Amino acid sequence: MRVFWELGWFFKERKKQYALGILLLMIVAFLGVLPPRIIGFIVDRITEGTLTAAYLIKWLSILAAAGLAMYALRYIWRLQIFGSSILLARSLRERLFQHFTQMSPAFYQKRRVGDLMAHATNDLQAVQQTAGSGVLTLVDSIATGGFVIAAMAITIDWKLTLIVLLPMPVMAYMTNYYGKLLHERFRGAQQAFSGLNDKTQESISGMKVIKTFGQEQQDIEDFRSLSERVVEENIRVARVDSLFDPTISAIIGICYFLTIGFGSYFVINGDMTIGDLIAFTAYLGLLVWPMLAFGWLFNIVERGRASYDRIRQLLAEPIDIDDREDAIDKDPAGDLVFSLEQFNFTGDDRAALRDVHFTVKRGETLGIVGKTGSGKSTILRLLLREFDDYEGVIQFGEYSIDLYKKQRLRQAIGYVPQDHFLFSTSVAGNIAFARPNASLKEVQDAAILAYIHEDILNFTEGYATMVGERGVSLSGGQKQRISIARALMTTPELLILDDSLSAVDAKTEESILKSLKKTRTGKTTIITSHRLSAIQHAHQIIVMNQGSLEEIGSHEELMKKKGRYYEMYELQQLEALVEQGGES
Repeated sequence: MRVFWELGWFFKERKKQYALGILLLMIVAFLGVLPPRIIGFIVDRITEGTLTAAYLIKWLSILAAAGLAMYALRYIWRLQIFGSSILLARSLRERLFQHFTQMSPAFYQKRRVGDLMAHATNDLQAVQQTAGSGVLTLVDSIATGGFVIAAMAITIDWKLTLIVLLPMPVMAYMTNYYGKLLHERFRGAQQAFSGLNDKTQESISGMKVIKTFGQEQQDIEDFRSLSERVVEENIRVARVDSLFDPTISAIIGICYFLTIGFGSYFVINGDMTIGDLIAFTAYLGLLVWPMLAFGWLFNIVERGRASYDRIRQLLAEPIDIDDREDAIDKDPAGDLVFSLEQFNFTGDDRAALRDVHFTVKRGETLGIVGKTGSGKSTILRLLLREFDDYEGVIQFGEYSIDLYKKQRLRQAIGYVPQDHFLFSTSVAGNIAFARPNASLKEVQDAAILAYIHEDILNFTEGYATMVGERGVSLSGGQKQRISIARALMTTPELLILDDSLSAVDAKTEESILKSLKKTRTGKTTIITSHRLSAIQHAHQIIVMNQGSLEEIGSHEELMKKKGRYYEMYELQQLEALVEQGGES
């Protein structure tokens, strides 16, 4: 029952609702013990031949009143208890989602999407059931069982009651043992479901790749294997779950056996009337529910406990990148100074970056080039403050970037990543993502700057066209330009284009770069690219190689050095010449 203690914070928040619900539930349980006793009274009057119409009407009226009261009170306590459990699920779901938004990329590298989705669905449902059905079952089984036993002992015969309750310790021991087994196995079942959830999400997202390589059958087999594991784990849970009812039914059968045997003996000896025995047997029938409920309680509670443990472990994950207590609440602006001694990704002994030092004056454009894996994107991720554990200083304006509030820093940066993520909404909604209240004119202006306006006008419904999940209905170049337009909507102090022109042709690239140069006067821009034509115009270019800064200077200065940049430029010029058919 530890999970109820762990959920105590919520029960305190909703103490009035739970207190009212539990009180009404106990009143219903008390009213539930009246019918057997009334039946006993009437049977005795029939046996004695003294039953009158007035006597019968009196007790039938009491039964009817109790029934109506139970009907109304059951409606109210269900609203209080089950309504509160729904609010618990909402509260945990919001906490989880808020936690997800605060976590760094390192967190998502360790966690699978399907697993996180399982936490927010299956696990939350199990916890909600604990705070709803679990509370109901706990209170109802104790209250009903307590009132029934008290009525049996006080109003009929305490000796027979004691005899009938002798098998109860055996039931308590067995259900507790089953509960422990259920907790262990349900945890495994939830983990298996997470794996299946992750596989489903991954396969649907990568369906185009799966079909391209003709791996549909292999993917189906992988899915079937994970699905079978889910079935196996749930069958292991079901095997334990299936033991509750037979065990409780066996105990109930023994109780009936004792009731009939010893009850008949007491009636023959004159210690009880037939009406008492019938009432006692009816009470024993009422006691069946608390016994069964007790078994179900262990099922609900252990499932909820396993799920709540998983949710708590997730919420306990520390936030790697957080605001300092004295964080500066102002928009960063000014020169950008990047002075890094060394940076390693978590768990990797090799330095991802080392000895990288450069300064970008406000209003200048910086170009970053280098082979894949040379450290270009890592520099940008550090500028975005996705990681804090590095040796050195990154300064934006007057202060180091870790001194600013995260929200302020990221509002000052417009970032266009390599992986252009678009949401399942309209084209206009995607462009206006950072400024949802922007007018259509402002959205169109940003699209014109990104040279995507004409393409959008040719879409079926123009700016109202739905792009589909992750922009599946758009080409790579269109997605890139919509992402650029989205970044331009905020007129950022620092615009970062991380190889964001790779899918557009040379003419469109040139037009976009001219547009940016014209409209971003006095604001800083950083462009990484494999295609040198995208960064030739930059005030300063750095060449990265294996995590280190190899060359720095303008295009003309680097060409004069005849180093790595020169080699890259000559090679790309040769490739362009070959593409044109060898004509200079």
